Amino acid sequence: MLRWMRLSSTAPEILSRRLLFTLEDSSPLSLIPSHHPSRRTSNRFLDIYQIGNKAAIEKERARLADEMNRGYFADISEMKQHGGKIAAANKIIIPAMAAVKFPGLEVNFTDGRALKLPITSNGNDVDACKSSVPKATLLCLSFRASSQAMVDSWSVPFGEAFNNSEKVQIYEVSFIDSWLLSRNPIKWLLLRVMRKSKHDGRMDMLQRQIVYSFGDHYYFRKEIKILNLLTGYIFLLDSFGRIRWQGFGLAKQEELSSLLSCTSLLLEEK
Repeated sequence: MLRWMRLSSTAPEILSRRLLFTLEDSSPLSLIPSHHPSRRTSNRFLDIYQIGNKAAIEKERARLADEMNRGYFADISEMKQHGGKIAAANKIIIPAMAAVKFPGLEVNFTDGRALKLPITSNGNDVDACKSSVPKATLLCLSFRASSQAMVDSWSVPFGEAFNNSEKVQIYEVSFIDSWLLSRNPIKWLLLRVMRKSKHDGRMDMLQRQIVYSFGDHYYFRKEIKILNLLTGYIFLLDSFGRIRWQGFGLAKQEELSSLLSCTSLLLEEK
């Protein structure tokens, strides 16, 4: 019964996020086949001032060639093979000296507030003192509504395990790549719809921060090597914004155990 109540409490958020993804798919781009390169580039345009810029044109050509080499059907094929588990999760924590920094990402809350992730102890985005910086942050990335169940398989048990910790945060980021839906009038309207459908009744677990990132994320994805947009991506970050653990797809029990133990180690680091 308790498990059913948890699932039912998250239903409004899941449905609202699916609505947003559905609206994205119903934009004018939906008339273009999903495997077409222009659909994958999210209705982007080369800025007028860059038309005569040879470097910008070459950069755009390289991007088109890259995206044409990997289409929508490649994502589908991978999902059929492994169900979104494109790689095994880390078994041990990544040493701080070997860890790479998570790239900066602009996100919005449903009330319109903006935030730059990750929140770090050496950044300028912390309004309060450094004591407000989390020692461990779980970032769950979702590019399509189909990956929401994957994200939940990590964030729900993680939140339950660290419910009493003030040094742990969870952010679930939904990416909206559509050029049309990223325009301010529509963007704020969508955030308002999402806010109305948000449910804040979860008192038995660490609160998940639901945020949205609008716009073109091609170079962001390239930086952290995200190819398949149909699966979920899970990152555990330390207080400096470094990636100390990573998982994919649906969580397995042994992977969850690894995530929880690595988080405990982060909380003990000086």
